[in-house]
Amino acid sequence: MRYIIIGAGAVGGAIGGRLFAAGHEVVLVARGAHHAALRDGGLRLTVPDGSLTLPIPAVDRPEALELRPGDVLVMAVKTQDTNGVLESWAGRPVAGGGTACEELPLVCAQNAVENERLALRRFRHVYGMCVWLPATHLEPGKVAAFGSPLTGILHIGRYPSGTDRTAERISADLETSAFLAPVVPDVMRWKYAKLLANLANSLEAVCGPVDGDDLLGLYRRTVAEGRAVLDAAGIAYTGEEEEKRVRGDRIRLLEVEGTERGGGSSWQSLARGTGSIEADHLNGEITLLARLHGTAAPVNETLQRVANAFARERRAPGSMPVSELLDLIDRRARDRD
Repeated sequence: MRYIIIGAGAVGGAIGGRLFAAGHEVVLVARGAHHAALRDGGLRLTVPDGSLTLPIPAVDRPEALELRPGDVLVMAVKTQDTNGVLESWAGRPVAGGGTACEELPLVCAQNAVENERLALRRFRHVYGMCVWLPATHLEPGKVAAFGSPLTGILHIGRYPSGTDRTAERISADLETSAFLAPVVPDVMRWKYAKLLANLANSLEAVCGPVDGDDLLGLYRRTVAEGRAVLDAAGIAYTGEEEEKRVRGDRIRLLEVEGTERGGGSSWQSLARGTGSIEADHLNGEITLLARLHGTAAPVNETLQRVANAFARERRAPGSMPVSELLDLIDRRARDRD
């Protein structure tokens, strides 16, 4: 199997780098300065054990690569970029006949829960992947991953449900590459639980590290609201105890030489000044479900709106005092009443 990593940022770069270092065939897909750095100098993957410079082939567009049977497309872009990826790759020919959307498996190695649904409109063989992989990508050509002894835990299964031989083969390759990759028949149940954890991404991006009584209290309020909305919608998600049993002590977050961990994926989007953020598909998922099922989500609705304003205005991550955010949330709650 050859792995085509579409979006070689923090998650895609760490997955592709670890697979390549373990002897698997990998192609990275990236854009702009990141692609140029990968093309000219390879991927520099820094982990707690040291730094690897990996000469992984890199392309910047689908037309630069001939697809072949046995390829696996791993989509690791932010959800706001998913439709563009699907449009670009679905109709690409595969050597021997057929197109990518007909012949090749597509793995959604992404946060949020909308990607698989979007993909299934175009691709016949779609797999969800619940990503727990602490990593950072802030400079072209460089990715840092902080987990040890495992780099991450990647639950995988068919979408909307089930397992098959392809999922098992992908899992086996990942488990030779410093990952735990359980094959599960209910991958979306894991992804909805991850969605709840990712509701704090916007909070961290807007106000900074989630510590101190005010921010921790707001974090708990954000997640509790998310759980209430999922319950109202009748959506199943894994519990904390089940997740702890899987993770155990398999991943410890360690320092990586020359790299500060910084924040999560939304914080990194603001730090890089990309102009976009994934809040519409994290907090916005809770907002949407609340509206569909006749309940309220003022905390997540406010976080969604403020995070989008930060991205649009290219404001520095962590620059809003928590007191200001709390005032906005309370105002939104009063307006609904």
